[in-house]
Amino acid sequence: MDKTTELLRALGGWDGFQVVATERREGDPPEVWITLEPRRDRPLRCAHCGAETEQVHEQTWREVRDLPLFEARTYLKVLVYRVWCPRCGGPKRMRIDWLDEHQRVTRRLAGSILMLCTHLPIRHVAGFYGLHWHTVKRLDKRALQARLAPQDWSGVRMIGVDEFALRRGHRYATLVVELPSQRVLWVGPGRGRADFRPFFEQLGPEGCRRLQAVVMDMNSAYDLEVKAHCPQAEVVYDLFHVVAKYAREVIDRVRVDEANRLRDDRPARRVVKTARWLLLRNREALEGAQRVRLQELLEANQALLTVYLLKDDLKRLWRYRHRGHARRSWEAWYARALESGIAPLVHFAQRLKSYLGGILAHCRWPLHTSVLEGINNRIKVIKRTAYGFRDQEYFFLKIQAAFPGNAR
Repeated sequence: MDKTTELLRALGGWDGFQVVATERREGDPPEVWITLEPRRDRPLRCAHCGAETEQVHEQTWREVRDLPLFEARTYLKVLVYRVWCPRCGGPKRMRIDWLDEHQRVTRRLAGSILMLCTHLPIRHVAGFYGLHWHTVKRLDKRALQARLAPQDWSGVRMIGVDEFALRRGHRYATLVVELPSQRVLWVGPGRGRADFRPFFEQLGPEGCRRLQAVVMDMNSAYDLEVKAHCPQAEVVYDLFHVVAKYAREVIDRVRVDEANRLRDDRPARRVVKTARWLLLRNREALEGAQRVRLQELLEANQALLTVYLLKDDLKRLWRYRHRGHARRSWEAWYARALESGIAPLVHFAQRLKSYLGGILAHCRWPLHTSVLEGINNRIKVIKRTAYGFRDQEYFFLKIQAAFPGNAR
């Protein structure tokens, strides 16, 4: 026995096989080719049922990849038998514990690939091992499907729903997260009612009946689908999205209208036009000079002062834990909004009134979508790290794997 063969036997990992030949091929990087044959002192077993057999139906040679040996890529030339199984009653592949059927990489190489895929893009992992991009992606996708398929949703009581952008061109997907565990339950393309429906079909009738609260933005499609499948569940509207909508539809619109009104007074018009971020940011986040500038702006413009103060009052609705107190606060806010006579504000208040139930539901269920916003930011990082995903199903699996949830 030469020293190379002795070293390879010491390394092991090819249970049931013996090294019969080795060859080193120089290159960049170099390659090591190892020929393996079944050991004659070991019984042959059927890969399907595990029964022992001595009858060989046919034999074939397969070339597979293994973990690199030092700087050299390792190739195995393996003699594989098809045996006659007395229990199955026909020819079956022999069982090889370290090589899955139809695979071109050993189990230990596949395990190393999957570990790297949790941290690196597929392209980098494929380049490191000298494998095709599709080979690495297929291994990772298959492992994710096996790991994520049997999900237990029996304990799901509260969920958050949000959308995120798949790519440019208004292509979106829907994200469902269990609260408070922060586990991503489901991801699906689109953001309409029909797009959201498969989640409830997967949740099942029992799961729908167990659902107690759903937090979301003011998306009517999500709202209607929740009420259709889970009429007992309370819909909770998130503060961040309501205030963001107020900023877009009221503060921005009033600021633009006031700037247009002051077109003949250029200095005053410039002050109003450049004050967008001062009006949108929270007062406590402003520095000293910015606070002074904001105060001067509000003192000089009654309309901007009104919508700015009502923005802060609107946010206070989410601080209440008693539904009656919250309702009285809403009624006072709504009356002030109508009395202001500011068209964008009046229109927003009238539209928001139809969503009052979801706002007051926050008193009982103090939920918010900040967790989902954090997940959305992480999804953007996943996309950038991978240079985009060609397989949408694989992308959704990567998202679920990245958020398995906190331990209960």
